[in-house]
Amino acid sequence: MGRFVFKLPDVGEGTAEAELVGWHVKVGDMVAEDQIVADVMTDKATVEITAPVSGKVTALHGEPGAMVPVRGPLVEFEVEGAGNADEAQSPSVSPLRSEPPPPATRGEETVAASSPPHASGEGDRAKRGGGALEAPQTPAGNYVFKLPDVGEGTAEAELVGWHVKVGDAVEEDQILADVMTDKATVEITSPVAGTVVALYGEAGKAVPVGGPLVAFDVEGKGNVSTPAPASAPSTPSGPARGPKASPSPNGGSAPSKSPPAGGSTRAAGEGGKSVPALTGRAAGERPLASPAVRNRARDLGVDLTFVPGSGPAGRITHEDLDGFIARGGSQPASAPSGGGSTYAKAEGTTEIRIIGLRRKIAEKMAESVRRIPHITYVEEIDVTALEELRAHLNATKQKDQPKLNVLPFIARAIVVALRDQPQINATYDDEAGVLTQHAAVHLGIAAQTPNGLMVPVVRHAEARDPYDTALEIARVSGAAKDGSAKREELSGSTITITSLGTLGGVVHTPIINHPEVAIVGPNKIAERVVVRDGQMVVRKMMNLSSSFDHRIVDGHDAAVFVQRIKGLLENPATLWMR
Repeated sequence: MGRFVFKLPDVGEGTAEAELVGWHVKVGDMVAEDQIVADVMTDKATVEITAPVSGKVTALHGEPGAMVPVRGPLVEFEVEGAGNADEAQSPSVSPLRSEPPPPATRGEETVAASSPPHASGEGDRAKRGGGALEAPQTPAGNYVFKLPDVGEGTAEAELVGWHVKVGDAVEEDQILADVMTDKATVEITSPVAGTVVALYGEAGKAVPVGGPLVAFDVEGKGNVSTPAPASAPSTPSGPARGPKASPSPNGGSAPSKSPPAGGSTRAAGEGGKSVPALTGRAAGERPLASPAVRNRARDLGVDLTFVPGSGPAGRITHEDLDGFIARGGSQPASAPSGGGSTYAKAEGTTEIRIIGLRRKIAEKMAESVRRIPHITYVEEIDVTALEELRAHLNATKQKDQPKLNVLPFIARAIVVALRDQPQINATYDDEAGVLTQHAAVHLGIAAQTPNGLMVPVVRHAEARDPYDTALEIARVSGAAKDGSAKREELSGSTITITSLGTLGGVVHTPIINHPEVAIVGPNKIAERVVVRDGQMVVRKMMNLSSSFDHRIVDGHDAAVFVQRIKGLLENPATLWMR
């Protein structure tokens, strides 16, 4: 019998601790693998924590309401085999509830995992020498780590990228992979120490919660008691340290040709380009980096294939990226054939796999266009008086009041215009054939973030003055950009504003944020020569490009709505009049 200390896994990007909401087990309970043991809450969601092993609960660390640090001990189990803790070593945190040491033997059989890993084909593996967790005479075993519950109600998560490869020796709590749900990107850490023998899945693929993620060779019996079929994982087992492999059409495995999220370049020419030796990577090997580093590199136009990494296992950090740029590093290019001519031919192609948030954005946009017959209506608005009012308010504002841009005024105009046309402040369930009109105006603000387009929500815009509206727009937009927005701040909008600010162009055709029925898109403000009372004058003009669901909003109603907004913005004194 052995002791297994289960530590709180990483439950959200940037989360250092979580509040223990409640226990689903008590000391003395027999627990099956993947059984829920506790509920914890972060600032993003309530997460159900499941047991990584089968065994008997011998200690619970923490009471409901207490904060539990990530990677701090949560539950202790008595398990078959050697476990992951030395019996002579006391836990780093004394448990609040425990029982006396159990008898040395037990009649229960080891519970086999439902999804065994790829067998190594070598039978019992050779015992590891110095530095092993258990005594040399303890045989090695298989351990299949399954994807834990990464968010309340989440059935699957998208695999963003691996931090390990087959053959790597992994420590307990080491980051294995990044997965993304509709709430956040989560770093998945290892519950055990061992050698990676199989990776299940590749970047861009969905992994079901409770499905196998990584198979390990561990000291002791592990959690798999039977040999595994040879077709389980999508990557080969064994200690080879080459590029990851993906399933081939005939069911075998072939080297993966999927580039990382930021793209990889395959150069043409004399045998193609090889990765510089200073990176320490084999040709075709995927560089290790966090999603934040990959996004930043993509924005900077840097191919991480050529960036040396100084982190664990050669992982590329922000400092590595900064150093690469500071040294003038860039993706190698073909030498100019004309003695350094500016007009040298460019060779090669870049393949960028659309995964993660970008894929979700693509799916949502395609769904909106496919399901909604759009009608777009464009009107020009004279905002000269509005800009004069805005300049006056900014010049006379108090210190605790924010500087106003044009969005709070447009928001107010939408709120007032919706009073006469409540069917536009609505969501349409086209499958059920039900239109839900909302009394409250929950205004979506389309915001460009480092991770792509997101729509944070200003709730109850109808109850806010211009300063409060400006503060809330800045708050929710900032939270979306830095990744701290909660789920409720990114859902529940009833109508959306999409603005590109000074880049707004002359006109655009915004796509409705399904299942809403309207979206309002201000374009940039520019001085134009217009005719007023027979005289040519210079006025500040802005086009308003708005789209409507033609199943719900007729062209006449769309025009009435936009003309009402136009009248309010051209006469801004009426915006806050009943």
